[in-house]
Amino acid sequence: MCYRAKLNAKLSAIERTLEARFIEPEAYKPQLEINAFTFSKTPVISDENQGEIQMFNWGLIPFWAKDDKIKKMTLNAKIETIFEKPSFRNSVKKRCLIIADGYYEWQWKDPKGKDKQKYLITPTDQEIFAFAGIYSNWINPQTNEALNTYSIVTTEANELMAEIHNNKKRMPVVLKQKDHQAWLNGQDHSNFAFPYEVPLIATEVA
Repeated sequence: MCYRAKLNAKLSAIERTLEARFIEPEAYKPQLEINAFTFSKTPVISDENQGEIQMFNWGLIPFWAKDDKIKKMTLNAKIETIFEKPSFRNSVKKRCLIIADGYYEWQWKDPKGKDKQKYLITPTDQEIFAFAGIYSNWINPQTNEALNTYSIVTTEANELMAEIHNNKKRMPVVLKQKDHQAWLNGQDHSNFAFPYEVPLIATEVA
């Protein structure tokens, strides 16, 4: 799965790589580690506004939710069951790019995961990249506040990630740069399931 990401790049480099502009540049703060369970806002490009970089909250809240408690269960969306889960069913065709320059996974060194090694995972051919994402527009019924929220789509692990993420054997879908438009424009999601992959490298983190 993917619960820790990294986006420490300069704003100008992100805009140049993604060929899009931040709507609220002052809202972007470079981060060496983004913890999904803080449900914080991170840079996203949606299918509806492909030339704009917006700030969406990690943890998808479906439009029908009465409160935001579901978000801790929707940080990731399995690509194999994305159409079946009520939480994601209405968001399958609402595609987004979730911008990052790395993510973290832990390798279990023993059967119970008491001893773990942290790794930073990065593509070998992209300094700044995009996870495949889906999103939702939610109105808080108590406050009428509008929130845009997302989930990172995951797939079966490739050979490297099966070795690193050896307890779950999953990985986020990292898009090839040439496929950004295909994902946003609704190409069949199954085309992005493993064996779709980008070349990755894992670096031990002390």
